[in-house]
Amino acid sequence: MCTALKANGLRADIEVPLLDQQLRADVLVENRLSFEVQCAPLSGAEFAHRHALYKKLQIKDIWIVGKRHYLKNKINRSQKIFLRYSTQWQWYYLEINPFNCVITLKYNILMAALSSELSYEIKTFSLDERGVASLFTFIPSTRKNKISYIQDQKIYLQKQINQKSKLGLKIASLLYQLHYSVADIPDELFLKLREPKEKSPIIIFLQKKLADLKAS
Repeated sequence: MCTALKANGLRADIEVPLLDQQLRADVLVENRLSFEVQCAPLSGAEFAHRHALYKKLQIKDIWIVGKRHYLKNKINRSQKIFLRYSTQWQWYYLEINPFNCVITLKYNILMAALSSELSYEIKTFSLDERGVASLFTFIPSTRKNKISYIQDQKIYLQKQINQKSKLGLKIASLLYQLHYSVADIPDELFLKLREPKEKSPIIIFLQKKLADLKAS
């Protein structure tokens, strides 16, 4: 990747020590951007520490993950830390396959109304001069309008309530306080996709209803 960046006229170096060895940039570009290639497990605390150090240096850190962290049809907490946002790609995620010499961009990432199921689009770029240039200049032609499937999300909610999961208990408590059942939740809320770090629209709806009830 470093070679491809240099071929595009950018100043790039690998394994650059920063802040008196507190940090080591995998690929540092123009002293303004660091590409961090993460294949091993990484705790949220360690990620937050490294991200804060980059912020202190005013360097934007972009994380590219290896196979262990590849995004599939669901997202977990350990993967969410690698998400980034841009106006062109919305929420996006970068994956590297060093054996096939490609970078995969998963963009316009959205989550189902309640579950961690994902919807996203995919674009693959070669790890060479042309591919990296295309990655930097890629603008999606259209953004697809997507929705969740109501019945799938209702089944998921009922399962969470029955299993008394953290989510199930939270929603069950809100429903109980409102004297509501699952049937009282508007269907359109089950259709709505949300940003991957956004609270469920169903929880937002129930919390607002409860706040209004207490205020009346």
